[in-house]
Amino acid sequence: MFKQQLPPLDLLIAFESAARLLSFTRAGAELHLTQAAISQQIRSLEDSLQVKLFTRSHRAVQLTNEGREYQHTVTAILKQLAGATMDIQRVEFTPQLVIGCDQCFATLWLSSRLNLLKSLLPEVALRLIASDEDAESLGPEVQVAVLHGDGNWPGFEAFRLLDEEVFPVCSPDYDHAGAAADWVAWLLQAQLIDLADNHWNWMNWRLWLGGNNIDAPLGNRKLQCNSYPLVIDAACNGHGVALGWRYMVDDLIAQGRLIRPVDVSLKTEYGYYLLCRDNQQQDAVVRRFRDWLLSQFACDQQRR
Repeated sequence: MFKQQLPPLDLLIAFESAARLLSFTRAGAELHLTQAAISQQIRSLEDSLQVKLFTRSHRAVQLTNEGREYQHTVTAILKQLAGATMDIQRVEFTPQLVIGCDQCFATLWLSSRLNLLKSLLPEVALRLIASDEDAESLGPEVQVAVLHGDGNWPGFEAFRLLDEEVFPVCSPDYDHAGAAADWVAWLLQAQLIDLADNHWNWMNWRLWLGGNNIDAPLGNRKLQCNSYPLVIDAACNGHGVALGWRYMVDDLIAQGRLIRPVDVSLKTEYGYYLLCRDNQQQDAVVRRFRDWLLSQFACDQQRR
C-alpha cells in the first residue's frame, strides 16, 4: 500500500538534508554524494510529487511554500524512524526475560516485588504478559510463566510453588458481626462476590461451600466480576465477601485492607506453578528468575 503512495526513502533523505542546509552542495557532502547527484534526486522527487519544492538561483536554493510544509512532515517522520531503529537495535543486544502469568499473580503478588526482581536482574529488560487466557500467558515469546493449575502444561517443565488454600475475605468495614455466632448462616446471607471465569479449575462459591459440606442455597450473589483482581478490589472496598487465595491476598490481610471473617478454608489438589519452557531451561536469566521465585515462596511459607 505505502510503496505506491510514497517516494523512495533515499529521495526523502536527500530532500531533508538539502532543505535543512539550503544547499545541494553541502547536502551532497553530508551524504557523501556529488552536488549533481543531490540535484538529480531532488528533481526526481519533484517529478514524483508533481510539486516544485525548491526555487533555484545561480548561487542558492530556497524552499517553496510547498517545500517548507513538506519539510516539516518529512523531518519529523525521519526522526521517528531513526529513533525507532535505534530502539530496536538496542533491544536486540539487551538480555530480556518474558514472563507470562495470570492477572491474579501479576497484580496481587508480583507487582509489589518488581523492585526486588529488578535489583536481581539489573541488566535485563523485563516484559510481563498478564492474561487469564492461556494463549497469551503461554504465547510463543514467553520464556517462563506462573499459572494456577494441576502442573500439566505440554512443552513446559512445572515447579510447584504453593498449594491451593482458599478462604472467605472481606473488608473490616463490611458487616461481619454475625460470622462469629454462626458463620454458615452469616455467609449464606452475605453479599458474595463471584468470579465469572472460563477456567474450570478455579474455585467458586458453590465449590467452596460444597467442599465444606454446605449444600444450602446461596442467598445473595448479585455481584460478578470477570477479573480476580477486580473481585478482590470490590471486597477491599466493602462490597461483599470474596474467596481469597493464600499468598495472593496475604499482603492485603497484613495491611489491614482485608480480614478473614471465617476461620475455615478449603485445600485442593491444585496450586500455582512456575513453568519453564523446555528450550529455555538452561538460559542463565531464566535460571536466576526460577531460583529467585522459588526462594521467595520458600520464605513466604516459612513465615506462615
